[in-house]
Amino acid sequence: MLSWLLIAAGLALVVYFVLGATPFLRAAFPPSGGDDVPAAVTDTSLKLTVPKMDRVQDLTVYTGPGDDESALEKGALHLQNTGFPWDQGSNVYIAGHRLGYLGTDSYLVFWDLDKLAQGDEVFLTGGDGTRYTYKVFNTFVVGPSDYQVTQPIPGKNVLSLQTCTLPDYSDRLVVQAELMDVSA
Repeated sequence: MLSWLLIAAGLALVVYFVLGATPFLRAAFPPSGGDDVPAAVTDTSLKLTVPKMDRVQDLTVYTGPGDDESALEKGALHLQNTGFPWDQGSNVYIAGHRLGYLGTDSYLVFWDLDKLAQGDEVFLTGGDGTRYTYKVFNTFVVGPSDYQVTQPIPGKNVLSLQTCTLPDYSDRLVVQAELMDVSA
């Protein structure tokens, strides 16, 4: 009897994610009620630069919920409730469109994310001008509802970049990079 109840609960979750989940990404935890920014940080804006990606040079990254399509159309989306580069032990989770929308900063922005390889550099610049240098260490594919990838990795400060897979955009490509240097 208990096994049937567990199977029914599992099927209910599958139906929820198929019918009720957002088309791109939604955080697995509720929005915070307050400001999670350390007192010393007053400007939480971010710029992303990936030297091996033609369209990601000083790209504006907007913070918001996973279903914020307007932020994705403007560039890239830093998933709210994931870390910032100045947070110890954080996973700074940034999503961008693979194809995007013609005439916007989203157009083909993460088209060549799959070209990144272990050791490639990725840079985030905070609103105060501090530059965070990351090196790629992991690339993998997950399903659209595999939210555990937004969680911190114990003992590391990481940046996770996400886009859809080709050819059908059904899964998510995730590239993770570890923080190596911070400079003013």
